[in-house]
Amino acid sequence: MNEESVLHPGLIVPVGHVEPVARRIRGEIDGRVVFDTRRALYVWEWPAYPQFSIPAEDLVGGVLIDDDHAEERGAWPARRHSLHVGSQVREGAAWVWDDGAPEPLRGTVRFEWEALDAWFEEDEPVFVHPRSPYSRVDALRSSSSVRVEVDGVVLVDAPYCVKLFETGLPTRYYVDRLHVDLTRLRPSETVTSCPYKGTTSGYWSFDSEVATHEDIAWAYDFPTAHAQRIAGLIAFYNEHVDLYVDGTLLPRSTERPQAGASGPAR
Repeated sequence: MNEESVLHPGLIVPVGHVEPVARRIRGEIDGRVVFDTRRALYVWEWPAYPQFSIPAEDLVGGVLIDDDHAEERGAWPARRHSLHVGSQVREGAAWVWDDGAPEPLRGTVRFEWEALDAWFEEDEPVFVHPRSPYSRVDALRSSSSVRVEVDGVVLVDAPYCVKLFETGLPTRYYVDRLHVDLTRLRPSETVTSCPYKGTTSGYWSFDSEVATHEDIAWAYDFPTAHAQRIAGLIAFYNEHVDLYVDGTLLPRSTERPQAGASGPAR
């Protein structure tokens, strides 16, 4: 079987799984530390990636106010709270686990990611959501050729590439800009972030004679240390172009993976 026709590895962690975090976790609002803990827990509310649950005793600044609202968060009930830090009020910022949650989660708080201004693992900033300890991102140089066509127009003809393998997502094929027909692409102002690869430095769209294709290609000029091999290279969504690897057309999936479901799909 051709390697490109094999489905990518799936996600293995079940909803409801809880594990200790073996690193210091901090959160800030307006430059003020909200919590600082070495006792955080990973909690999987959905299979793609975990959230951090922080011991309430490790809140440094701020007060949690019960919003008098309860709902299921993944596998268990929790009560929503707003967070007051100085003059800042973040409505619905946190969830305190209620009766019915596993014993390790009792007395811990799960903060909404966007409710805080900054998150840190040790002294490194973390973006979008926590990194799963069960996910890998491997960027490997490859002699596989890559050709990309859209509506019959060749946009890429590259004799080699860097393949990026990310748990739960299709393989992405990053190519040198020398092999991309940038004269046919339209720069986009879109910017997205990934906890594993960093923040994109560019997106491109394509206007053919028959259709407009928005944000079908992207690049990371300054990726994280784990993905340095893709620095400055460009990749296209397999799902929205005709992508040939070593002369074989890859099948398109029915839709682009959603960022909220399994991390940014790039």
